[in-house]
Amino acid sequence: MTDLIVNVDHAAALRNLTSGPQPDPVSVAVLAEVAGAVGISARFTEDRRQISDRDIRVLRETVQGRFSLGVAPTSEMMGLALDVKPDQVVLIPDRPEEASAEGGLDLILDRSEIADTITTIRDSGIPVFLFIDPEPEHVKTAHRLNADGIQVNTGIYAGQASAATRQRMLARIVDTAKVAHRLKLRVLAGHGLDYQTCRPLGPLDEIEACVIGHSLIARSLLTGIETAVRDMISALERG
Repeated sequence: MTDLIVNVDHAAALRNLTSGPQPDPVSVAVLAEVAGAVGISARFTEDRRQISDRDIRVLRETVQGRFSLGVAPTSEMMGLALDVKPDQVVLIPDRPEEASAEGGLDLILDRSEIADTITTIRDSGIPVFLFIDPEPEHVKTAHRLNADGIQVNTGIYAGQASAATRQRMLARIVDTAKVAHRLKLRVLAGHGLDYQTCRPLGPLDEIEACVIGHSLIARSLLTGIETAVRDMISALERG
């Protein structure tokens, strides 16, 4: 069964609407793990528009499972990752106009910078994943760049697409995961997934975990974070 990694970025975004400390993404992380999440994900951007330096430090000290840190392939972000030492790093493009990454890395234009970042982070003993759009050719490039794994961008599939587009994108996600698995790359999936769109991914052996945030935080406003996490795990299990 595909496991659940809870992304806490949207808890931080909600907190940042005021000058107060609530909701604390660290508290959300603790309750998510209590409810059964295998890990916590946070994306750190150069403009600190959601997750703060303090959040990253305290999350690293607090998370008991897998702590996944999303950063852009830049020297500043690489330095922070090496200092914080998360359990894994996911390289994600940082476009300030986007609240969350809408598209995957450009593995052609930014190939040199990505390759250097992968080498430096892996040499410190931290596995590196690449956030890529669901294209088997991108997987082959990730393999050539010596990444440890990929996170497949599920944004179009999980978005407001037609039924036909959704089915086509789901098939592409499955193909991408299968190619990665054959190349012995670890596979995560995430971006925009909710309690319905996660279900077809739950039974896939090739995907080790789905990274889900916004829909969980939205439901938790009504049910509490522990119930929201347990409901998502149940959705993945039912498939």
